[in-house]
Amino acid sequence: MAVHRQPGTVITDHTFAVPLDHAEPGGEQIEVYAREVVAAGKERDRLPWLLYLQGGPGGRSPRPLGRDSWLTRALDDYRVLLLDQRGTGRSTPATRQTLPARGDAAAQARYLAHFRADSIVRDCEVVRRSLLGDEGRWSLLGQSFGGFCSLTYLSFAPEGLREVLITGGLPGLRSSADDVYRAAYPRIERKNLAHYARYPQDVAAVQEIVRHLSARDVTLPGGGLLTPEAFQAVGLMLGSGSGSHTLHYLIEDAFTMTPSGPRLSDAFLSQVQGHVSFVGNPLYAVMHEAIYGQLSVSSAGTGWAAERVRAEFPQFDAGAAVADGRPVLFTGETIHPWMFATDPALQPLRETAELLAQHEEWPDLYDAARLARNEVPAAAAIYHDDMYVETADSLATARAVRGLRTWVTDEYEHDGLRVSGGQVLDRLIRLVRGEL
Repeated sequence: MAVHRQPGTVITDHTFAVPLDHAEPGGEQIEVYAREVVAAGKERDRLPWLLYLQGGPGGRSPRPLGRDSWLTRALDDYRVLLLDQRGTGRSTPATRQTLPARGDAAAQARYLAHFRADSIVRDCEVVRRSLLGDEGRWSLLGQSFGGFCSLTYLSFAPEGLREVLITGGLPGLRSSADDVYRAAYPRIERKNLAHYARYPQDVAAVQEIVRHLSARDVTLPGGGLLTPEAFQAVGLMLGSGSGSHTLHYLIEDAFTMTPSGPRLSDAFLSQVQGHVSFVGNPLYAVMHEAIYGQLSVSSAGTGWAAERVRAEFPQFDAGAAVADGRPVLFTGETIHPWMFATDPALQPLRETAELLAQHEEWPDLYDAARLARNEVPAAAAIYHDDMYVETADSLATARAVRGLRTWVTDEYEHDGLRVSGGQVLDRLIRLVRGEL
C-alpha cells in the first residue's frame, strides 16, 4: 500500500479483488483500484468517507494535484476515495490490448456485459465493507454517469450510504436509448446555434473544413481517418463551460499553406486527434449505449440508437448543410458504428461492440419503488439545458426519489463540479444537510 504526499494532501493507494460476476462470488476475480485522499494533518482523524464516482462510462477517476478542483472543498470535511471503476485506470483494464485475452468477440462481449452500473455499485460495496466494515456507511458524490451509478446504488444498496450528492447525473428512470437520443439531438442543435451566434465567422470556416475532408482522405497522427462525420464529433466539447471557445480556437487554426495549396495543419490534426480518438477511454464508446439498457423498459438491444435516431434529424448531415449553405452541426455525446472503422483504438473491438449493441434483456438498473421510499439524504445539481443529460428526465427523476433536494442552475454547464472551485459541491453539501 503506497503512501505519498502532494501539496496539502496525503494519498494512499488501495487495490481490491472483486468478482467479475457478483452473482458468482467464488468465480473469477478482477481488481479495482482506488486512491484515498485526505488533507495533510488530518491523516489520523476520524473523518467520514466520501466516495467519488466519475463520469463516463469508461472514465478513470481524477488524478489530483494536491488540493485542487472540488477536492478543495471536499477535504475540509471528508476522507475522499477516488475509484477507478472496473475496466478503467489502474483497475483491471478493458482495452483493445487486453480484451483479446478473453477470447473471441462473443467472449469479450460476455465479459463486458459485467461492466455496467450494477456491477460498479457491487464493487463499491466490496470496497466499503473492506474499508469501513459491514456497518460503516459513506457519503457518495456522483458526476454525470457517476450520478447514474448513484441512483443504482440507492436502488440496490442504500444501506451502505449516509448521504448522496449528484451533479449532472439524474437519468430518466424509464428512458430507453432511443428516448435518450431523440431528446439529445435538439439539445445538441441548440448548443451549435449558440456557438455560431457567438462566433459567426466559424460558419464559413467549418464549411471549408468539411469541403476539404469530403474531397480527400485525411489521416490523423494516430492513424485514424478524419471524415466529415468524425470531425463533427468534436462537438462533444460544446457541453462544457469553455467548450464553445475551445472549439473556436481549434477551427481558426485549421489550415496552413503548403506547396500543394491549403492543407489542414499538423497542429490542428493533433488537437482533433485528442478530441475524437478513444484510445484513452475505449469503454466510453463500447459501453455507452448499454448504460441505458433495461429489461422492463425495452427487452430489445440498444441497436446503435444514436445512429438510428440521427436519421430523424437530417439537419446533422454535414454534406447537405454545406451544399445548402447552412451551418454544419457538430454532434455530441453520440456513439456511431463508423467510429469502430475510423479509430484504430476501436477497430479491433468492432465485432464486440456490435454484439453488445444487439444484446437483449439487460437487467434493470433502477428500482422505482425503492427510490420512492428512499430514506438516504440526497441532493442533486441539475444544469439547465445540459447537453449530455435531458433536463426534463432529471426533474422527473428528482420527483421520483423521496427526499431528493435539487438545485437547478444555468450558472454552470455539465462540468460545473470540476470548474467551480468547490462551489457546486459546497452548495450540495449545504442542501443535503438542510442548511439551505
